[in-house]
Amino acid sequence: MHKIPVTVITGFLGAGKTTLVRHLLQNNQGRRIAVLVNEFGEMGIDGDLLRSCQICDEDETPETNIVELTNGCLCCTVQEEFYPTMQALLQRRDRLDAIVVETSGLALPKPLIQAFRWEEIRNAATVDGVITVVDCQALAEGTLVGDLDAIAAQRAADPNLDHETPLEELFEDQLACADLVLLTKTDGVTAEIAQKTRTWLGEQVPLGVKIVPCQQGAVAADLLLGFNAAVEDHLEQRPSHHDHEEEHDHDDEINAVQMVSDRPCDPIALIERLQALVQSREIYRIKGFVAVPNKPMRLVLQGVGNRFDSFYDRPWQPEEPRQTRLVIIGRNLDQGEIEPALWGEQ
Repeated sequence: MHKIPVTVITGFLGAGKTTLVRHLLQNNQGRRIAVLVNEFGEMGIDGDLLRSCQICDEDETPETNIVELTNGCLCCTVQEEFYPTMQALLQRRDRLDAIVVETSGLALPKPLIQAFRWEEIRNAATVDGVITVVDCQALAEGTLVGDLDAIAAQRAADPNLDHETPLEELFEDQLACADLVLLTKTDGVTAEIAQKTRTWLGEQVPLGVKIVPCQQGAVAADLLLGFNAAVEDHLEQRPSHHDHEEEHDHDDEINAVQMVSDRPCDPIALIERLQALVQSREIYRIKGFVAVPNKPMRLVLQGVGNRFDSFYDRPWQPEEPRQTRLVIIGRNLDQGEIEPALWGEQ
């Protein structure tokens, strides 16, 4: 039986990975695609959002084709989490055309790809390609790696200086492993800044890797699938900061807190409180669902920095509680401090 192609989608928190996968599922051109999504935090937001696409064939269900791992970062829990889940998916590979793995924003891509060298997986699957999603507006504003001109000037002045942080190393590793880079949210900056950011990115990625602007994940399936790169066979050509380490360390100060409210929330007031939280704490990403008063539809809320996007994805189901559920990811977040500041006087 043929090896099933696996596309790994990586990228920093809030870059637009889930939006990209959702668009792919809704525009799959007849392909039967299974998705393995790796959340950061125990509350499954991304998996739930993907299941609401309602694109599975009659003989499949979202529960079997969209698999969620929330117990740890995939690059740290490959053996415990990824391997058994992948084995279960591969048992159905005669009914699948492709598998997409959406990593968490904090995952290193190479440890995951190395798992495809294991004989039990290698004989049945291959990494077709790695897609790295980058938030143009965040990058241009210096949210991720600081001011572009300042970094270039510092490194030009003294190439021996080490200006890298753990998050920068993670970002660089994600770029170094890419077969394609998707530059999202270019509509949030001027054309000049978007081109400047794209030019800078072009200097960071491996030779020949293309950078493609995209909006709302609207990329044709043919562009995302079919690289035939067999990435696991050529990992030495994709250097990372952690190649010579027996184990790699994550920034243990980065954590996720889950917020749940049974009362309907006014989205405008909620976003104002979230923006105030972002100003007072180091928060990287906010995502979740909002129960809006007198609305039968569920509101999807996503935030990066002070930028928040929202849309209604589907009606609330009769059997599910109408709750506002949010995951907030940042550094040294204290749920006891955030909760009263978030919900305010309800």
